[in-house]
Amino acid sequence: MAKTAFLGLGVMGYPMAGHLKNKGGHEVAVWNRTAAKSAAWVAEVGGRAAATAKEAAAGAELVMMCLGNDDDVRSVVYGDNGALAGMTAGSVLVDHTTASADLARELHAKCKALGIGFVDAPVSGGQAGAVNGQLGIMCGGDDADFNRVKPVLDIYAKSCVQIGGPGAGQLCKMVNQICIAGLLQGLSEGINFAKKAGLDVEKVMSVISKGAASSWQMENRWKTMNEVRFDGFGFAVDWMRKDLGIVLDEAHNNGARLPATALIDQFYAQVQARGGSRWDTSSLMHLLAKD
Repeated sequence: MAKTAFLGLGVMGYPMAGHLKNKGGHEVAVWNRTAAKSAAWVAEVGGRAAATAKEAAAGAELVMMCLGNDDDVRSVVYGDNGALAGMTAGSVLVDHTTASADLARELHAKCKALGIGFVDAPVSGGQAGAVNGQLGIMCGGDDADFNRVKPVLDIYAKSCVQIGGPGAGQLCKMVNQICIAGLLQGLSEGINFAKKAGLDVEKVMSVISKGAASSWQMENRWKTMNEVRFDGFGFAVDWMRKDLGIVLDEAHNNGARLPATALIDQFYAQVQARGGSRWDTSSLMHLLAKD
């Protein structure tokens, strides 16, 4: 049993922290900007709620966090009440936030100077993956740090893989988002084409989902896309646009050409303009079905 802390109890962090306590049997202290969320988690799961990130991280061997963006991470990690102020040499900080590779390298350097390990470990699998403990976790960091945290991360992972050094986990997550954006645009166009052609979409999907066109997005989203229904589930458009912004910034720096990704990012901007900021990312279909 390890002494752990989890910072950030959003739709992903809340169940992930729960798995640490319930499945892993670890001692868990939690912190969230909204204290009521921490109190609700403790009432449901047990563990301990902390008033600050520093208090949650104090004495913890492993500190996990799942936040919104680079600025959120910096505000939680640094400062008098930040996580690093409570951590001690020999502990490890794990960042599950989808953030920039530059931030991961920055945090690695800051932690290393304090004798603290760091692993960037963004996740894929959505809320369902977090709830079911079936996340794909892509990690960057030093070998010793990864090897130390992997048995704990495996508690809520379907796959947990070290991609490379600091920042490599975030770069892998960028690849993930590039692929998802392209898949969803293709699936949207395919379903819309089938409808316009007068085909039975269910029959079409039953056939092509068993062949080379199959994907997680097809299996899990074609029905709601066919119904033009995107609210109340899934990964929000606002979050995807944040992620694609990180992708496009990195591509500008490394010279990668991403013409389709840049175009799909603008399609998501159109979805936002239609009031779909919190719709699932499969709402690209809305631009075709509701033109």
